[in-house]
This record gives sequence, C-alpha cells and structure tokens, in this order.
Amino acid sequence: MTPETSLTNQPLHLTQRPRRLRRTATVRRMVRENHLTVDDLIYPMFVMEGEGQKIEIASMPGCYRFSLHLLVKEIASAFELGINAIALFPVISEQKKDDNGTESYNPDGLVQQTVKAIKQAIPEIIVITDVALDPFTTHGHDGLVDEKGTILNDPTVEVLVKMAVSQAAAGANFVAPSDMMDGRVKAIRQALDAAGYIDVGILAYSAKYASAYYGPFRDALDSAPKFGDKKTYQMDAANAREALKEVELDIAEGADIVMVKPALAYLDIINQVRNATQLPVAAYNVSGEYAMIKAAAQMGWIDEKQVILETLTSMKRAGADLILTYFAKEVALMLK
Repeated sequence: MTPETSLTNQPLHLTQRPRRLRRTATVRRMVRENHLTVDDLIYPMFVMEGEGQKIEIASMPGCYRFSLHLLVKEIASAFELGINAIALFPVISEQKKDDNGTESYNPDGLVQQTVKAIKQAIPEIIVITDVALDPFTTHGHDGLVDEKGTILNDPTVEVLVKMAVSQAAAGANFVAPSDMMDGRVKAIRQALDAAGYIDVGILAYSAKYASAYYGPFRDALDSAPKFGDKKTYQMDAANAREALKEVELDIAEGADIVMVKPALAYLDIINQVRNATQLPVAAYNVSGEYAMIKAAAQMGWIDEKQVILETLTSMKRAGADLILTYFAKEVALMLK
C-alpha cells in the first residue's frame, strides 16, 4: 500500500490537505505566518563601575556585567550583527546608594556617562535607559519609602522625572519607566518636552507583573528588595483586564511603545494588548526565562538553539513587535 491511499488502494477524497503546505522547507518558508528577524531584538546589557571588568552572572550563564570600555566593545559587536537597540541597566556600588535614589539623576553618574560613551562610539544605535529607582536605593524598591514601609507614589514620580531628563540630556533615545508608579508616563513626557527633548521616546513598562521570573536579574544588579515584595505596585499575575487598563493609561499619557513583562507566561496578555492598540508592542523575555533554557540546555535535556527560536517566535506570534532578550546576540548569529 502506497502512502496516502486507503486499504482499497484508492485515494481518500479530501477537499483540503493542509500537509501540502508542510511538505518541504521551501514551502514552509513561503507560507510562514510570523518571522523572527534581528530587527525585532533589543539587547539588555549590564554596566558596572571600574575598568577592564567582565564578570559573568552566575544565574545567567553567558551574560555579563561589563565596565564601560568593554561594554562599548560588546555593543559594537552586537551592532555589527544587526542588533539596532540596547537596553541599559546599571550595577551601582553600595556607597552610592541612598534611601532616595539621588544617584539616579546625577549628570555624571554611571548611566549618564555610559550613554554618552555609547552614543559617541556608535551614534546610530538606539539606547534605551531604565527609569526605576531599585538599582539606586538602599532598600531595593522602585520607589521612595516612608517610615511604615509604604511605597510613595507621587514623591517617587518626582525623582523619576529628574532621572529621565538626565538620561535624555546624556543622549538616550528612549527612556523606559519600569517602576509602575501611577502617572509617571505623563509626568516624564511633560518634563522631557519642557526641557526640549521632544524627540526622546518613552518605552513604557505598561503591564509589568510582580513575577517570580525576575530572580536572576536582581542577582545581576544586586537590587532585590531588602524587605517585603513589590506586589503593591507591580501587577497581580492573575489579572488580564487590568493590563489593558494600564496600557490605555500609558498611551493616553504619551507612551510611544508599550511593553508586557514577563513574556513567556504572559503570551495571552501580549496578544490582548496587540489587539487593543496600534502602537508598537514590546515583550521582555526576562532573566528567569533565559535561565531556565540555559539550565536545561546545560543538562542536555533540550536543543538550546531550537528552543530559543521557538520561544521567541511564540512572542512574535502572540503579537510582539519587539523583544528584549538576553539571547539577542545568539539569535542574531543564528539568523545571520
């Protein structure tokens, strides 16, 4: 009996045979619905103080904290692979942290110096700076804290505004408020415009969940909260409608790009956000998602490259236009 024939040696009378469009790699490429490209990728990177430093993050194999000169070299290497944008995160020394995160808006601070150096060396690359206080505060929270341990919204926004304007002055292309304080996008947009930075965009962490997937990232920045958790300002993992409300508010306040974080466990949220807005939608393939793939690959349990591509493609399929991922360089090499 030949393939595709019945026991009577007669073909089945099928009107549709979807397998026709899967028969060869060429046909599969021709009808593929979603395409992952290097233009979709934003590379999150960690900068630290010092010189000649490249320190691997134990919980994120293959990711490093770089001192400034080596960071610029790494960015140049990524840019040559076609990666057009980086997201910058600072490792701040304990001596420069305080309860109010004042180092965050120091015009000569680590972030500001780094942005200037990047833009001088590689002016074409898009630099996205994080706007949140947790790397700069002694307590590790994204906002100012009162004596009762309450995270203060409006006073925090005042500091975030100073931080964003200082980053724009240094040359950032986008500022990315990741703090989840109410009203911060509007306040930042108004301050940027008033200071003359009308062309600096806002990539808003619009739906940022209080997730267990952030552990390795907090190891990288030494920014884990010293008390409590972040559930009074980051979103409840069980909520979907609330994400759409947050996105709607950020768009009304002036966001240019909206983001969902994390990505892998929130593909439904990415899809709902995609259907609710015409703005670009970003997804953050976060540190815990990265670490799980790396750990399974090191054990030999998965095909690492195929799982990476399948995972990021799922985010594209859900509706993400842009993906922040620590796999950016690896994926750029695969696609190249």
